[in-house]
Amino acid sequence: MSRIGKNPITIPEGVTVEVKDNVITAKGKLGELTQEYSNIDIKIEDGTITLERSSDKKDHRAKHGLYRALIANMIEGVSKGWTKELELVGVGYRASNQGQKLDLALGFSHNIVLDLAPEVKVETISEKGKNPIVKLTSHDKQLVGQVAAKIRGFRKPEPYKGKGVKFVGEEIRRKAGKSA
Repeated sequence: MSRIGKNPITIPEGVTVEVKDNVITAKGKLGELTQEYSNIDIKIEDGTITLERSSDKKDHRAKHGLYRALIANMIEGVSKGWTKELELVGVGYRASNQGQKLDLALGFSHNIVLDLAPEVKVETISEKGKNPIVKLTSHDKQLVGQVAAKIRGFRKPEPYKGKGVKFVGEEIRRKAGKSA
């Protein structure tokens, strides 16, 4: 039995969950998310969701834990939301935003201007003496992660000086440079 798959999911107040034609929908104060599923039976009873699989085939076992995690992430997203913070480490690295346009100065000849999806809220924090921080917030965990990975991909942290775009709290493996 899947350890993750057999854990029940509690539905918080203000969130409604519907199952119809192999599609589960979660609605909350922050938005609405849908997820298709297969080979799994979903039961909603007394404010909890339980997932059961029909057989012990390898494919069914794999999807048991997967869909439980996806549904739990959906429910947490529409009730609390998801946040990713990126830190720009480097001299002259700056970030600013006008609405849904994120403007990044990462040491290239031109600034990178990124149009973000309307579901993702962006906020830039620039304090004197500290590295600029880009804060991404949304109800969709996959979308926040994808946007954060795209921003990080513009200038990945390098191992010698640690310059680049990194997640807040991320440890960068440092290397020793040339010894004279």
